[in-house]
Amino acid sequence: MKIQDVVYAVGRSGYFNKDLKATKAGARPNGSLLEGSPLTPGYTRIVQPGFVISVMLILEDGQIAMGECADVIFSGHAGRDPLFVPAEHLPILESQIRAWLVGRDISAFRGNAEEIDRLEIDGRRLHTALRYGLTQALLSACSLAARRTIAETVSKEYGSTIQSRVLDILASCHRGDQLQLDRMIIKQVPILPHASFTTAGDLGPNGKVLIDYVSSISQRVQEIGDAGYRPRIHIDVYGTIGELFAGDIERIADYLAEVGQAARPFDLMIETPLIAESQEEQIKAFKALRAALRQRSANVGLVADEWCNTLEDIRLFADMEAADYVQIKTPDLGGVNNTIEAVLYCKAKGMGCCLGGTANETDISARICAQIGLATNPDFLLSKPGIGADEGVMILSNEMSRTIALIERRRSH
Repeated sequence: MKIQDVVYAVGRSGYFNKDLKATKAGARPNGSLLEGSPLTPGYTRIVQPGFVISVMLILEDGQIAMGECADVIFSGHAGRDPLFVPAEHLPILESQIRAWLVGRDISAFRGNAEEIDRLEIDGRRLHTALRYGLTQALLSACSLAARRTIAETVSKEYGSTIQSRVLDILASCHRGDQLQLDRMIIKQVPILPHASFTTAGDLGPNGKVLIDYVSSISQRVQEIGDAGYRPRIHIDVYGTIGELFAGDIERIADYLAEVGQAARPFDLMIETPLIAESQEEQIKAFKALRAALRQRSANVGLVADEWCNTLEDIRLFADMEAADYVQIKTPDLGGVNNTIEAVLYCKAKGMGCCLGGTANETDISARICAQIGLATNPDFLLSKPGIGADEGVMILSNEMSRTIALIERRRSH
């Protein structure tokens, strides 16, 4: 089966892009806006709507395979590619990439994905968002041509085992939305609420706001949760704890141990407690913090995100045992072939992993990631797109349930 034609369409993402550097530099909150001047190249405002490019591959038999080119919320930061602006990339898609795609045999996925992921134009690789969307479409095309699910394609080409259960999902909620949190507790979501803290001021004096917030989550679960429901509590702090305690590992560990105690009787995961100036420094600091937390028998699992963007980065963090989990932020890895390999590498190394991504994705990319998850078995998935939680949890869990049912039917016939 070959690709007969390709169609592109610019669309909206599930969330926003934000200039993290300007956010941390003291931008003034104004509702959903942050007032001030952007500091990261490519941004025209500190908070601006996210956009995607839909890639639609028309196959010889008339079927249409789709993928979505998207970037993360805080693009252009900590080693990531710059802000994704569709107008800047459409000329390349309509010329060199169209020529690369049309007439291509899509009977196998892995080789095509690796080729487009490595492709250089004028000495530069394609933006990670382009590689992400193009490889999604190629994975979808290969699966459609073979009349099988995406999970089955991944399993066949990478030798992995498809899971027969819906994987755990981390429900990504707004920190100030108590009703949203209640809905996730009622639905017995396995991990919650993500709830970003993006500036040191968000933590409150001596970090008391975060401690009280985690304690309130624990209390609310015990108050309204069903008997036997024991979610893990996950908070993303974007390096703010490191800022609050000026990078002092011992003070950070003391504080995190206190936050972990506030989460009891539930387990706590903290994503990116600090952000260093380089990857080498990040790994060194994470290893030291992880050791300090173990010395304190703290109820805290460390999740790496910043400076852990690519497949090579994830392999390095796993090899160095620098964290308890890594967040595999799918758009940052470029081709989804890298996402597949990242999960499998973490599993082989005994490193926990979240098949994550960003609220700034779409329903198409989320559904494809759900199937990749079934085929690779990460520890949990991040709900996406958007930060509505309900919608992201529904999209991911339903995609997994449908896929499992279809595979079971095929096996029984």
